[in-house]
Amino acid sequence: MDRDHEGGCLCGAVRYRIAAEPTSVAYCHCRMCQRAGGAPVMAWATVPADAFAFVRGKPATYASSTFAERQFCPRCGSPLTFRYRPETGEVDVTVASLDHPDALPPQYHIWTASRPAWFDTTDSLPRHRERGPDSPPPHPA
Repeated sequence: MDRDHEGGCLCGAVRYRIAAEPTSVAYCHCRMCQRAGGAPVMAWATVPADAFAFVRGKPATYASSTFAERQFCPRCGSPLTFRYRPETGEVDVTVASLDHPDALPPQYHIWTASRPAWFDTTDSLPRHRERGPDSPPPHPA
């Protein structure tokens, strides 16, 4: 890896560093991501948990379901991470919160069955109606 990936929230109170390349980068169209992000889709980079660290501030944690939790800035509300419970050894990081999001372009789409009919992308990336090919256990879309 040429450099660490760094990022943080809108207000700058919470910052993080990723010291490994992602194992995957995907667009997620599930209803939980839509509601958590207030957008029709969120892009996530999956990285080894031991290569991810918050370096400034402390995020708030919300148990968004019985199987996952999300972390966000308690001051500005920016969504930052998603983690499965029990711990899988990976953490998903919002690509848009990176300082250089162009460095990690998505490789595929997941949970497209939940995509709003009025939203679509014109890329030719693989699409999965539910979870991706190497995703942890499925969750309701």
